[in-house]
Amino acid sequence: MDARTRQLKASWIPFTGFQLRKAGVQFDAVRVDGDDGRRLADAIEAITAGDPGPIVAEANGRRAVYFYLPPGSTALRAWPSKVTRFNSSYGHVSYVPVPALKGDTWPLSWYVPPTGPDRFVHPLLLLNTAALLLGEGATACQWGDRATDPS
Repeated sequence: MDARTRQLKASWIPFTGFQLRKAGVQFDAVRVDGDDGRRLADAIEAITAGDPGPIVAEANGRRAVYFYLPPGSTALRAWPSKVTRFNSSYGHVSYVPVPALKGDTWPLSWYVPPTGPDRFVHPLLLLNTAALLLGEGATACQWGDRATDPS
């Protein structure tokens, strides 16, 4: 924790430990497992000059990395196959782990802590970076180019 998170009060972040939060209410999330997730987190952090939005890493198991995005932003987008989306839609509910900002939260920790209660990872920036880094799928920029291309 540093000076920019010391006074942060966001209702979706627990005071101690970690809790599961329903995705699609206060945020959506995507998960990328293992080294791919860490490479993606490093890339997003570099692109945004150190302020990509909240990112959580898991220390055991699949070594998942969770990226927290604005609610409703992960649906209706074609994400690479290595990305797991967490959101809510008709007949579908997802839960995402959220650690406290300080204290014992193992196996979860903030890879990049949140800097504001409504500051999230930018969905199109994450989608494009994931598509390029994970080596599959068209980027959102390419989809836009196709949509305006008359051929």
